[in-house]
Amino acid sequence: MKDAAVSAAQTDVLHTLADYIALTKPRLNVLVVATSTAGFYLGAVAPISPLTLIATVVGTTLVAGGAAALNQLYERHTDGLMPRTRMRPLPDGRVTPSEALVFGLLLSAAGLALLFLYSTWTASLLALATLVIYLLVYTPLKLRSPIATLVGAVPGALPPLIGWTAARGVTLGGVSLFLIVFLWQIPHFMAIAWMYRDDYGAAGFPMLAVIDPEGRRAGRQAVGYAAALLPTSLVPTFVDLSGSAYGAIAAILGVALLVLSVRFAGARTNAAARQLFFASLVYLPLIWIAMIADKR
Repeated sequence: MKDAAVSAAQTDVLHTLADYIALTKPRLNVLVVATSTAGFYLGAVAPISPLTLIATVVGTTLVAGGAAALNQLYERHTDGLMPRTRMRPLPDGRVTPSEALVFGLLLSAAGLALLFLYSTWTASLLALATLVIYLLVYTPLKLRSPIATLVGAVPGALPPLIGWTAARGVTLGGVSLFLIVFLWQIPHFMAIAWMYRDDYGAAGFPMLAVIDPEGRRAGRQAVGYAAALLPTSLVPTFVDLSGSAYGAIAAILGVALLVLSVRFAGARTNAAARQLFFASLVYLPLIWIAMIADKR
């Protein structure tokens, strides 16, 4: 009986730990870790300081995780209305609002402190901007206007700039990394919004796919931002950050993403949206790998 009680207690601890990890949106934080690390490496012009690199990546990840937890706290009621989110820890009642609040604040504060003390003050300011825009602008705006998608793309694109800034400061190379991720997010999000338009509509989110059920506006957004992404992705070659091999790969990937965006805009079907979504998932890691492999 004692062993069974110990085993049950251990299981409860693991389940609680899993719930708190879920609050940080770990799949999203994989992107934060990857892009902030890549930004730091690409920005480094001298031997990399392991302490600065670790502090930058871990600090940025903690801030992103804290922001995700506080975002879920704010959206717990609307999350409970959508099938794909209603089993999250807060709407399902496995974590209380007060617990999520303390957890989110602690993560955010720890991340900002780590960045300020062991990275750079500019990196900590950018992380603070990420937190403020995500929680105080993007999150409440989601229930009011479809422009929230563009606003939310700003904090989503800041991690590579934070990494670059910690290594070199704010320069054109770092801004180009920010713009690549910013522009990439729009066709990615348009595809997601179309696939889950019924969920978003039921929860009251005025996504473009909801307020324009024919999908023309979502399609135009996907095409427009994919078209802007194509030349922007070549900037690292022009500023001598990466070489011509990267430029060729970026051009091929950009054309492929644009073609699928055009196809989605024309068909406006779940199948076309799904193709664009998966293509966007492939695009980003490949372009980062190419940039890093061909770093000047």
